[in-house]
Amino acid sequence: MDKADIVIIGSGVGGSAVAHQLAGSGAKILILELGDFLPNEPENSDPNAVFLKSRYKTQDQWTDAEGKQFRPGQYYYVGGNTKFYGTAMFRFRESDFDATQIDGTLSPAWPISYQDLAPYYKAAENLYGVRGEAGVDPTEAERDSFTHPPIPHEPVIEELEKQFITAGLKPFHMPSAVDYGPGGRCQRCGSCDAFVCRFYAKGDAETRVLKPILEHPDVRLERGAKVLKLITDVDGKQIVALEMLQHGELKSVEAPLFVLSAGAINSALILQRSCNEHFPNGLANRSGIVGRNLMNHHLTGLMGVKPFKRNDTKFPKTLSVNDFYHGIPNDADARGNIQMLGNIKGEMIRSAYTSVPKFLANWLGRHSVDILVMSEDLPNSESRVRLLENGAVKVEYKPGAKFAHQRFVRHVKKVFEKAGFPFVLQHSFGIHAPSHQSGTIRMGDDPKTSALNAFCRSHDHSNLYVVDGSFFPSSAALNPALTIAAQALRVGEHIRRSVIKL
Repeated sequence: MDKADIVIIGSGVGGSAVAHQLAGSGAKILILELGDFLPNEPENSDPNAVFLKSRYKTQDQWTDAEGKQFRPGQYYYVGGNTKFYGTAMFRFRESDFDATQIDGTLSPAWPISYQDLAPYYKAAENLYGVRGEAGVDPTEAERDSFTHPPIPHEPVIEELEKQFITAGLKPFHMPSAVDYGPGGRCQRCGSCDAFVCRFYAKGDAETRVLKPILEHPDVRLERGAKVLKLITDVDGKQIVALEMLQHGELKSVEAPLFVLSAGAINSALILQRSCNEHFPNGLANRSGIVGRNLMNHHLTGLMGVKPFKRNDTKFPKTLSVNDFYHGIPNDADARGNIQMLGNIKGEMIRSAYTSVPKFLANWLGRHSVDILVMSEDLPNSESRVRLLENGAVKVEYKPGAKFAHQRFVRHVKKVFEKAGFPFVLQHSFGIHAPSHQSGTIRMGDDPKTSALNAFCRSHDHSNLYVVDGSFFPSSAALNPALTIAAQALRVGEHIRRSVIKL
């Protein structure tokens, strides 16, 4: 039986930020990570290894709504999915915290506001080294300047920016967590989004947050630790321990406080596996919503092809557009964010479209400029993750507001074509690549309709916090990493000041 003062399950963007706030408090902190450190090796930046061979993706097999098994796009390593993310670190807009509707379906309000998160957004930007430019994005709330200037556009992206401005849009530099510039680690190697950074220049949770605090004597990281379930006291009111499997050995850990940060799907599964006589449907689940309301963002990639112009851009993710964040002309529900995709390589195309010849896929990758069109996914109680009787995982994903997203994509496609691209191809991303999963353990003021309060503490268990994308009541239409980090810093500060009181 191992013991700690605080156990944090998961070392991704949420768990690492909570640990950052608690390090030095006097509490003994144990971080449990399912995976291991990701090795620095040539395959990190090899698209054949990453995409065609899926070298780093989990071997887990999940079942979709139709009963078909699939291997999800999950990455279990120290630092979580941030090891592979595209470095985008957006603040949500003020309106994202308010209730709204899309095509007549509710996008619920949050129990906190933008103002509640604003100081923690700033702290998270500094922690991750986010680079950007304030005052250009027309939807941005009033804020301080970024500590670090934006990453400059390369020639092809600069040309696209000018074309968007000519079309009457207000493009801005995408806020990006990259150690770039004089003295920085970024080598502009051309492999960033969806790849591991071999130079440790990407602002991921391991590099920017965990490594510094792991030097603290009160912080311990255990790897290869698969948490099976949480265990309550006899009354079911407090979490007293957990069971985990580590290197083939079943172990237990006792603590007076637990923070669950395993990701929206895996955190919900851990709570469901922890069912007992007091909570037959899983812990923290008197409301019955744990595992429900799974959201994943509507994501469509547009590939603008210019047959006679080669795109040699090394780091394209420097440009974004929010002019349509609150709707396109005459259609307020068709809305969202536009941002650059990372470098599209032939192997990426062939991993999704296996019949495309290698020479054609490589040619398309070299002659295209690629953007991501992102819209809000709406919560749906029938969109859920659950355990089957045999312990298998079933993900019944039912996206909301998909028709509004389709209208938005059609509009953006026309804008892209007018920007000088004679051919525009498109590809939609679904639940098989759940990089923006959220909503399965939502927070709210009413215990009947939510599992967590405004500080991500369980309504049912006063010593359990859940801090990852699962706490989102709605998904907004921007990358979630910075919002998870900001709320995690807020929760960590709350625990340090009000709970452990050290």
